[in-house]
Formats: sequence, structure tokens, C-alpha cells
Amino acid sequence: MERQWASGLLAWYFVAVWGSGFLATKVGLQYAGPFTLLSLRYIFGLICLVPVLLVMRPAWPKSPLELFHILVAGLLMHAIQLGGSHSAQYLGLSAGATALIMAAQPLITAAIAWRWLGERLAPAQWTGVLVGLAGVTLVIWHKLDVRALGLGGLVAVTVGLAGVTAGTLYQRAFCRHANLWSGAFLQFAVSLAVLAPLASAYEDARVEWGWQLAASVAFLVIFASIFAVNALHTLMRRGQATRVTSLLYLTPIFAVALEFLMFGEVPTLLTVFGIAVTCAGVGLVSARKS
Repeated sequence: MERQWASGLLAWYFVAVWGSGFLATKVGLQYAGPFTLLSLRYIFGLICLVPVLLVMRPAWPKSPLELFHILVAGLLMHAIQLGGSHSAQYLGLSAGATALIMAAQPLITAAIAWRWLGERLAPAQWTGVLVGLAGVTLVIWHKLDVRALGLGGLVAVTVGLAGVTAGTLYQRAFCRHANLWSGAFLQFAVSLAVLAPLASAYEDARVEWGWQLAASVAFLVIFASIFAVNALHTLMRRGQATRVTSLLYLTPIFAVALEFLMFGEVPTLLTVFGIAVTCAGVGLVSARKS
């Protein structure tokens, strides 16, 4: 019971921060390009993790193979996923279209986990995956802008979707016993090594410094890249891949709520109905098989 209670808190924390992260990213991209913003994010992340590692002295990879798996998972989760999704927004893909495409991850994860990881979902859970995706579509329908569906943005967000799906499953399959703190340090470092040259080559690493950028980076590093990603990996270790990633369906709900609180954007009746449908879908996926 205590473990279920702790998992519930982790789940809601992840959903709230991941949903809020969209707005923080939107702010940060006004002051730096996607690769530059991510480079700043991982530099600050490494700085934050150094004192944690010195105090906690976590275990490090015990073999070159374990190190390889951790680095590959990091590139997929941090460099490819966020590089793709950030670039899509930077290239003009609307927030609604980006969120809708990224929301396909639980459906793809369910298919892969069923085919290759041996996870068996009940018919109600498969229904929940589809219902959740439909609910997300309704939540963000009023934000979709077909004119913003440029080829570059679509390619970028598809790359991001592939990265987060592969990274989540790869981490679960090959990094189940890796320490999350030392793993995060290594993954930030390898992602920075890949993204910093791209920031220099394609964006000249230009930055317009301001407190808004600093606040965006701090939030994205501390609450999202460190704590939320670790919460996701912890949940993945405790439950089915499909059940855990179905939580991603709930993140647009928090984004809509925050837009209402911060910018006064009143959700439509269709959005409210979509929220109810999304919650029903997540409930079906999360329900234990009978």
C-alpha cells in the first residue's frame, strides 16, 4: 500500500511538471535556439548534479557495456527527443500539433511492448490507449493550425517522438539497475557533447540573457530533466511500460490549466470534454488486468 501511495505521488509529479515544461520551453525558445537552449540546460544540469554526486557517492557503471547502454538511453531521451520537439516548435509547428503527435507515444509503446517485451494488455487497456489519444486530440483541437504543419517541423517532431519512445523502452530494457543520479550525469554529459556543436554550427550559440531565460532553464533542469525523468524511470521499473507512459496523455491537461491561470485562455467546452475522455482512457490503461 505504501509503495502504491509513493508511486501515485511520483506519477502526479511527473504529469504536472511535464505539462508545465511546455510553457517553460516556450519561454526559453524566445531567448535561444533549440540546441543552444538545450546546451544551457545540460550545462546547468551538470553543475547541479556535481554536489549531489559528491554527497551521495552513487554507484557508477560497472562495465563498458553498462556505460554504453546508459549513454544510448541518454541520447535517445535527452538529445533526440528534446532536440526534435524543441526544433519543431522553433520551426513554427503549432503547440497543438506538436502535443498531438507526441501524444502518440503511449500507442506506439503499447504496440512495441506487446510485440517485443512480452507485455499483455487486456482489451480494456488497448481501448484506454486509443481513448486517451482521442481525448488529447479533443483537448488541443482548438489550438491546431493546419497552416503551421510545415515539413521541417513535422520531421523534427517525428524524430522527437521516435526518441522518447525508443529511449523509454531502452532504459527499461537495458538500464533497470543503473543508478539514476550517476546515470543522469552521464546522460547530460553525452547529450551536451552532441548538442553543443550543433548549437555552435547552426545557431552560433546566440543567447539573449534575461531572468526569464534563467528561470526557464532552472525549471527545466531541476524539476523536469532531473526529478521528473528520474520519477518516470522509477515508475517504469515498477510497472508496465504502457501503463506508465499513458500518463503522458494527462500532460496537455496541465498545460491547458496553466495557460488559463497565467494567460487567461479559457478552455472551450470541447477541451473540458476532452479532459474527461483523456482521464477515462488513462484509467482504463492503468486498471489492473482481471
